[in-house]
Amino acid sequence: MEAATGGEGGGERPGGFCGCKGIRSCLLCEAAPPPQKRDNFVYCPVTGFAVGEEQSEFWGWAFLFPGVFLLEDFISPAEECKMVELMDQSAWKPSQSGRRKQDYGPKVNFKKRKLKAGNFTGLPSFSQEIVMRMKEHSVLKGFSPVEQCNLDYGPERGSAIDSHLDDWWLWGERLVSLNLLSATVLSMSCDSENVLHLFPAILQQIPGSEPPADSQYHQSDDLAPAGLGNTTKHDAVSSPTRVIPSKEATVAIHLPRRSLVVLYGPARYSWKHAIHRNHIRSRRICITFRELSTEFSLGGEQEELGKKLLGMALTFQGTPV
Repeated sequence: MEAATGGEGGGERPGGFCGCKGIRSCLLCEAAPPPQKRDNFVYCPVTGFAVGEEQSEFWGWAFLFPGVFLLEDFISPAEECKMVELMDQSAWKPSQSGRRKQDYGPKVNFKKRKLKAGNFTGLPSFSQEIVMRMKEHSVLKGFSPVEQCNLDYGPERGSAIDSHLDDWWLWGERLVSLNLLSATVLSMSCDSENVLHLFPAILQQIPGSEPPADSQYHQSDDLAPAGLGNTTKHDAVSSPTRVIPSKEATVAIHLPRRSLVVLYGPARYSWKHAIHRNHIRSRRICITFRELSTEFSLGGEQEELGKKLLGMALTFQGTPV
């Protein structure tokens, strides 16, 4: 992502307090807004393909995009309203790039790879039912979050989050996010020099690619993360007709209001994710849940510390740290 110029951040501005540091900026601290990028592929949750955007040079082309599970209407409007009401009863802290945050998790120094409980007292009570419901889907079998991060986005602040990969020393295979209050777009990009094999988009409609009749998501419940997106039902597509560098593709994953999205496998480890400010049209809250990596899990080098933190997290009696 290109850094915006003219922003110092970290001070009081006419629109309120800015939490930006370093190269980060928002509408409260920057001299001029940076140009906004446009994604050139759109993820299709029915087939699992990224399809060329109509106004891009890749219109008519597609490639398989594994590692995404998208479930619409994961919670009801009444549940959404109650959750937001409860979150707003706690203070929101200024964060980078025009966001506000509430953290429920251990104290971490990623550079030094140090971890301790700090002021962590567990995940909030309103998340207990949500976490139980997640486990009904086999892609989230055994998912036990040790951290919850609530992020509040607003167009008046120019809220966004730059393209990034989540840490994998501490955080595990699956990143789980619940999208509240408004629809948005998760923009995926890749810095790899590897190539992508594109196919005529018509080939995504192959036998076996149809979702179940009651499906509202891609990567059916029978597909567990261990498969890392090896969707054999698409093996019929075997003759690429166009090759491009991976870094030329940016994929838009449209997230409806109240939807749940899981990134794992290639979408977790090979593709960066971002939320661009032009995709924030009204207030949006994202709740992200993270599980522990193998180092802190059963049989891992720091299993005991992981067990302690997970025990605290799952009391569901926490307050923001």
